[in-house]
Amino acid sequence: MEARDKKERVILTTAVMACVISLIIMFAVLYLYDGESTETKTIDFTPPPFDTAAVRGTPEVPEELGWSEIDAKVYRASVCSVVIAEGGKADVWLTNPEDNEVWLKLRLTGSDGQVLGETGIIRPGEYVQSVKLNTEAESGEAVSMKLMGYEPETYYSAGSVTLNTSIEEEKGE
Repeated sequence: MEARDKKERVILTTAVMACVISLIIMFAVLYLYDGESTETKTIDFTPPPFDTAAVRGTPEVPEELGWSEIDAKVYRASVCSVVIAEGGKADVWLTNPEDNEVWLKLRLTGSDGQVLGETGIIRPGEYVQSVKLNTEAESGEAVSMKLMGYEPETYYSAGSVTLNTSIEEEKGE
């Protein structure tokens, strides 16, 4: 019986010592931690503006522009697969259906990743015909259209979809 009591005391003493050592280490770390050892980056976010050219409703788009609906699972949108650049603008006919619960924006980039132009935010039930171009786009140039969804008010991402196409010749050519 005495050997058993001695064994239990050793186990209990070891457990208490382990707890005491753990507490000492925990307090030492908390005391010595100054909060500056880890870097925290704050990213300044400026919400994109709403597009001033947005029109309420659904557009009537010429059939030859390949205007069709895209299902991004969280939201739907309609845009043209044929992009025509003319007069410093590119017609994309970006449409945010009325029943969507997200805001949409479209960014047009060249094959080198340079931003050629972008829309502002459009609300559900609105559309934008054109994207103002920052640089001249040439016929046949490969471009990507990145469609970005935002949760209203918070601007949290609702996902994005990228479509690859090319700039077509100007109307009437």
